[in-house]
Amino acid sequence: MRISQGYSEELGRQARHPGCTREHPLGVLLSCNFLGWLLSVLVKFIIGARGCDVPVEDREDPYSCRLLNITSPVLNQEIEAFSFPEDASSSRLSEDRVVSVSFRVLYPIVITSVGVFYDASDIGFQRNITVKLYQTEQEEALFVARFSPPSCGTQVNKLWYKPVEQFILPESFEGTIVWESQDLHGLVSRNLHRVTVNDGGGVLRVLTAGEGALPHEFMEGVEGVAGGFIYTVQEGDALLRSLYSRPQRLVDHIRDLQVEDALLQKESSIYDDIVFVDVVDTYRNVPAKLLNFYRWTVESTSFSLLLKTDDDCYIDLEAVFNRIAQKNLDGPNFWWGNFRLNWAVDRTGKWQELEYPSPAYPAFACGSGYVISKDIVDWLAGNSGRLKTYQGEDVSMGIWMAAIGPKRHQDSLWLCEKTCETGMLSSPQYSPEELSKLWGLKELCGDPCQCEAKAR
Repeated sequence: MRISQGYSEELGRQARHPGCTREHPLGVLLSCNFLGWLLSVLVKFIIGARGCDVPVEDREDPYSCRLLNITSPVLNQEIEAFSFPEDASSSRLSEDRVVSVSFRVLYPIVITSVGVFYDASDIGFQRNITVKLYQTEQEEALFVARFSPPSCGTQVNKLWYKPVEQFILPESFEGTIVWESQDLHGLVSRNLHRVTVNDGGGVLRVLTAGEGALPHEFMEGVEGVAGGFIYTVQEGDALLRSLYSRPQRLVDHIRDLQVEDALLQKESSIYDDIVFVDVVDTYRNVPAKLLNFYRWTVESTSFSLLLKTDDDCYIDLEAVFNRIAQKNLDGPNFWWGNFRLNWAVDRTGKWQELEYPSPAYPAFACGSGYVISKDIVDWLAGNSGRLKTYQGEDVSMGIWMAAIGPKRHQDSLWLCEKTCETGMLSSPQYSPEELSKLWGLKELCGDPCQCEAKAR
């Protein structure tokens, strides 16, 4: 069998790639002719044409390119989270016994008190209400406050407030305040869209299901406000220093982006191994990068199979070719990988998914590598302008594939975790130095795992 010269050098160059900060999926196009045992390989790094022009420190989260837009923070004082219009019609005694509002913290805060509305027609406070704070996807409340006629707290403006156990809610914290009536009748509540949110200068954002940014199952009961909460901004001096240094940080970041672009262009001119696609290069945009790459492959190349991997993965192409020949994995409408089944949808963190409503994803291949047939690539490229992108490229691929139902070939030799197994097709999560070492062992012994065992 003959393959294109230097395939291992092509993949091993991951260890020589410039020290760039962008996410790099790796596309390997395979042209196969098994009758003559002739195989050729085209390796391309998939890179966004533009880096994010917002420094990581100034983003809402490190996975997107959205500016953390804190302008005039309210420091060294307590802030009532909501302001309410004067008209009485905006408050009503509803039949809803549970009302909730969700929010995201953009800079650390501490909630000091929670409050409830009261019915103006009552003489004194005549309600039994429980207020709880939940962290998203956690079943146990962080704190609970109970309001009753003998223990109604302190009246501030139009609410009764009680102090709560104080926790620092860190940046990116997502939580839900829940008001629950312990009586047979409902709560005095207000429509969330008729309430003014006091965001402390940009440290807090209320999330609404109506905007499509939050699945309805995040909400406890009816979306709305049946009271409020009081909070303070933490680490005010550090925030002011960060805002003061932001202009210079932006200048430095733009300079670094220009250096990075120059390095990428140099790499591309020397090795012709990069496809620049028309997206801003951030983690959240990796699915869009992949769709753009599929379109490029159809428009610019001729191939039989496409292997997608990441640039932190060890890929043994010789083992891949042998496996293709042994299993006859060269027909139409097939998808070959190591598939995750019934994988729960994360609602927080790096893999936060707010767009896919189901609690679990369809089957998807783990990111160390998978192979798809050309007709699937053609379908993805042809529909790239209509396919919705989700939080990651692998789960997005699973959702897209659920629409067409390809033949899935399960193979555990596409390793999903960082380990070394004899006969493996791939292994993920390596540094450039570790990849270089693996390739050295591969060239020395033919099998990096057996070579390591001999070395021990």
